[in-house]
Amino acid sequence: MATCVNRHFFTSLKPIKPTQTPYTGSKLHPVNSTSIRCVQTGEKERVTVVKNGNDSLEICRVLNGMWQTSGGWGKIDRDDAVEAMLRYADSGLSTFDLADHYGPAEDLYGIFINKVRRERPPEILEKIKGLTKWVPPPVKMTSRYVRESINVSRKRMDVPALDMLQFHWWDYSNTGYLDALKHLTDLKEEGKIKTVALTNFDTERLHIILENGIPIVSNQVQHSIVDMRPQQRMAELCQLTGVKLITYGTVMGGLLSEKFLDTNLSIPFAGPPLNTPSLQKYKRMVDAWGGWGLFQTLLQTLKTVANKHGVSIPTVAVKYVLDQQSVAGSMVGVRLGLAEHINDCNAVFPLTLDEDDVNSIQEVTKKGKDLLRAIGDCGDEYRRA
Repeated sequence: MATCVNRHFFTSLKPIKPTQTPYTGSKLHPVNSTSIRCVQTGEKERVTVVKNGNDSLEICRVLNGMWQTSGGWGKIDRDDAVEAMLRYADSGLSTFDLADHYGPAEDLYGIFINKVRRERPPEILEKIKGLTKWVPPPVKMTSRYVRESINVSRKRMDVPALDMLQFHWWDYSNTGYLDALKHLTDLKEEGKIKTVALTNFDTERLHIILENGIPIVSNQVQHSIVDMRPQQRMAELCQLTGVKLITYGTVMGGLLSEKFLDTNLSIPFAGPPLNTPSLQKYKRMVDAWGGWGLFQTLLQTLKTVANKHGVSIPTVAVKYVLDQQSVAGSMVGVRLGLAEHINDCNAVFPLTLDEDDVNSIQEVTKKGKDLLRAIGDCGDEYRRA
């Protein structure tokens, strides 16, 4: 079965010249302004490959997001966290998304990967991937500075080469991000990094980066059933270049779950508390999109779909995003040692959303506001006041 999505021709940026684009081995798929792009859904493999030319990395399509080690979600015990990481990996959820600023995330990965080396067979070790982020301050991006920063992550994670380095930059008016990415590409050529990627870059800057011949394999952006902005300008550029999307916020910090079904947050203490940074952030997204009443209609629709397939609302929410154009993987936050959702995550892979499911969801979402018009392009959330 196919999910059909209206596409708009990508016209606002000048084309990437064939002599400049690093995607010499990829087939381009230009989009017609009046066409409807049909994305084949159904049974998907557990893993996928993000690639650019000779650079490639196999990842699990549901990633373990480790931002919750940075504080605000509860105290993390080191030993409990590492044991939880082992359980996720043993269950087949073998890709971990972390960052230099997620508290002890890189250190936890280093402890974890050494336990895997000692206690698991080589085939398990081969499947495990650690995707980290580098979020530097706005200083001059010299080769030495970039190299030293990346060496810190390699040491903390105890790996000879980072599987993926996802780069973030705060200020687009400072074009030092191009210098940093060129130095990261040099480190990739030296074998210190296997693949170079982005996190929270908008479409315009992704286009500029690709024009400069930098071999980006993916861009990490916010994407959920409520926030479909990546399926507009960003996905159209990704179609043309082969760059993939890795998404976060897919279950909106837990808002897209049975916990918030049939609740009224306008009444004090009547519903679950919004007691984490993620819940507070995504509640603001709900307000911008259409409000709590429309969100309740969406949750009720998702619950009907979930019951039909014998799964949970978060499982449906993740699958819906994974079925979208250019999405390679979706992160689900892990509260290591505090809570687990291994079963819900693994239920994503065999789930097939049929045409009735998709139509029922879209009947609700089309009633919400166009967030691209309301708040701007995806990949720019953290650059606004």
